[in-house]
Amino acid sequence: MAIARLDYVAPWWTYWLHNFPHFNFLFQSVDNTFRPEEASYQQSLIVLACAGAVGLGLSLLALAVYLVCLFCCRRSLDEETKRPDTCCVTWVAVITGLIICSAVGVGFYGNSETNDGVYQLTYSLYHANHTLDSINSLVEGAQSNMEAGLKQHLERLDEIFATKLEYLQALRFLQLMVNNIIRELTALPDINKSKIDLAAVADQTAFVEYYRWLTYLLLLILDLVICLVMCLGIAKQSQCLLITIIGFVILSLVLSWAALGSGTATAVGTSDFCVSPNKFIVNQTKDFLTADVAHYYLFCSPNLQNPFQQSLTICQRSLTTMQIQIQGLLQFSIPIFPTAQRDLLGIQRLLNSTEFNVHQLTALLDCRGIHKDYLDALMGVCYDGVEGLLYFSLCSLLAACALSAMLCVIFRLWTLMGSREKEYNDIDEEDPFNPQARRLSFNPRRSNTHSFCSYISSLGSQASLHPPPQSQSNSTIQPPEYMNQSMLFGGTPRYENVPLIGGGSPPPSYSPSMRTTYLSMNDAQIRHLRTDFQV
Repeated sequence: MAIARLDYVAPWWTYWLHNFPHFNFLFQSVDNTFRPEEASYQQSLIVLACAGAVGLGLSLLALAVYLVCLFCCRRSLDEETKRPDTCCVTWVAVITGLIICSAVGVGFYGNSETNDGVYQLTYSLYHANHTLDSINSLVEGAQSNMEAGLKQHLERLDEIFATKLEYLQALRFLQLMVNNIIRELTALPDINKSKIDLAAVADQTAFVEYYRWLTYLLLLILDLVICLVMCLGIAKQSQCLLITIIGFVILSLVLSWAALGSGTATAVGTSDFCVSPNKFIVNQTKDFLTADVAHYYLFCSPNLQNPFQQSLTICQRSLTTMQIQIQGLLQFSIPIFPTAQRDLLGIQRLLNSTEFNVHQLTALLDCRGIHKDYLDALMGVCYDGVEGLLYFSLCSLLAACALSAMLCVIFRLWTLMGSREKEYNDIDEEDPFNPQARRLSFNPRRSNTHSFCSYISSLGSQASLHPPPQSQSNSTIQPPEYMNQSMLFGGTPRYENVPLIGGGSPPPSYSPSMRTTYLSMNDAQIRHLRTDFQV
């Protein structure tokens, strides 16, 4: 059954990002081909990253204009209404918090997608590096067997077979086969000549990705904390909390615009690579790989022939021929030269080991393994990686706009809280219905009215503590109406020590002991009490 061949097709969003305008520092158009080593292309990515700085400047400018309008209109607003409506501000704060929470959700998804894509890239790089290391190890092992091991054995056999010309001719033929194998093994690609260490690239990529993922995660958590503290500040209406929120919001605003700029520049640069990755890799490997070898592994098409197939075939045939020669020497030379058996068996073992290495080389040099790693790396970077960067850029944009609106809401809340404090300070202290004014206006030294408690205490010293028998009319006296109303609306009456009878104010309420004492007095005592309390 034929195995379906996978082909790489760049996603549509990479073409969209690839078509972004590229300008250098002089705002001159630059070719969008992925050329990270050129200064003009680097400048174009820096210009794209500065888009975040432009957005931050516009946000701060809009906030400055809003603050000027807010403080200019504050006086006229205070003259129109003394208690402004905070419903609109509350709803704007709620909508802003919901937008930030939605942006945080999108950011978490984008951050996870980018991390998955980079992990797939590093895994493919590690696997491809392991394959290349295995190829180098097998080639070096085969060359070592041919050059060092066989050379020693052939030199000793040359001394043993010095008297037999036909055996010496067989040894010359074996030496010729060894030279052919060494020449073909040398023609195989030597990855050590390249200046690119895939394992080091994978390590550095994983290191950078870890701190990128952690930084974005902390930024998202900061946005959530800002939303929670904002809700707490609105509920408590605390100026200290609002000052704290302003500091964190400005910090998060700067970081959000910076994340947007860096994410956009990274996504555009990666998309430039993803649109035409083969061309860039061929240019990077032309110093140690020929074009046909690079195309063979990059495309892995059935129409392309393995450039190492001829060398591997020569090695296989040479090893087979050498095995046949050694078998003949073991069969015919051992009865004549028994000391040659050890060297002939040693050569046979080396040939078996070399043949095993060549079989492994044939499997590893096939394009399907390395091409699969290449496709996995491209899928991880160009699909999951760039898609995650787009989502996180969207998250940064939404969060930056929402945080700017949140700053406007916080400044508006600050003015409302200031107007409310001003309203409290404008309370008239001479208002008779102001409890504080009543407490300040009452001065016992200027009052000619005796307290009810002092009168009761003096009354106890003048008369008997036992009240006289009450008449039938006194026993059916109902509590005053104002006391019943106080019990009805307040649950428990207010207890006052200073009666306000005759003062034009609402009647007081008394404690149960005071009420019992009042009801126990006779008519003469009540009349004396009313006469004594008159000013």
